[in-house]
Amino acid sequence: MQPSPTHRASFSIGSEADARRVVDVLTEMFFEGDAAVAAFERPDGQWDVTLHFADAPDQAWLRELVATSAGNEIAGTLTFDTVEARDWVKASLEDLVPVPAGRFVVHGSHDRNRVAPNKLAIEIEAALAFGTGHHGTTRGCLLLLDHVLKSARPDRVLDLGTGTGVLAIAAAKALHRAVLASDIDPPSVRVAAENASLNEVGNHMRVIRATGFAAPDFAGCSPFDLVLANILANPLRQLASPMARHLAPGARVILSGLLTHQAPAVVAAYRARGLVPLKHLRIEGWSSLLLRKPW
Repeated sequence: MQPSPTHRASFSIGSEADARRVVDVLTEMFFEGDAAVAAFERPDGQWDVTLHFADAPDQAWLRELVATSAGNEIAGTLTFDTVEARDWVKASLEDLVPVPAGRFVVHGSHDRNRVAPNKLAIEIEAALAFGTGHHGTTRGCLLLLDHVLKSARPDRVLDLGTGTGVLAIAAAKALHRAVLASDIDPPSVRVAAENASLNEVGNHMRVIRATGFAAPDFAGCSPFDLVLANILANPLRQLASPMARHLAPGARVILSGLLTHQAPAVVAAYRARGLVPLKHLRIEGWSSLLLRKPW
């Protein structure tokens, strides 16, 4: 019996920066295993962006999604076809090299032996580039976490909107102490817990399903000395007040998931709650922020 074909959607875009930005947006829209998204440079300098699906996608919805992320002109060139069956998730991950971020290195199982012994290795097997460390926001958060840990050892740590769990795993590996990780999405909670076990920090990391700070677990674990939140700009602004209430004096907050032009509004929301901005990293058009609550 022949295996079922893989469904493919493809389009081209003008530059590496544009391709990365669009791939980042697209990968956020799919659960683990739903789609494999990849971008490759052509000899003429254009970039081909390809999405592979096990089941036929909703073409109208996907075209609308591409229009939102890349513009109507690009969406108009989107093509659909079927190709020989293949594990496109695995194939796309093979193209992802280990990503260094300070003392941390994020990698897939195929690169387990390529990580230097003096680095903290974080192995993430996810179907999507978002959350594996290749996304600019994840790398920015890891770099800021590394910066914070050079001068502080926070006791109570929260990874809000944990996704694949990469930030919580990094904190647990570096600190060897309990980290609370939460996400609104049940599949993300499951994946983060599996990745914690894979990275041998399951005994230090508790993963819960929660919307914002609306869970009893937060009252029992706060006030936090460090909060990591790699979400999106609007939710980050909305969470400014409840987050400030759950912070200990002197606590650090690392925020990301926002485009660079969105950073000033997010900073303003947290300034209004008394937090002081300390650092601003810009990576591939995305911003990561470090703020502190005064003593």
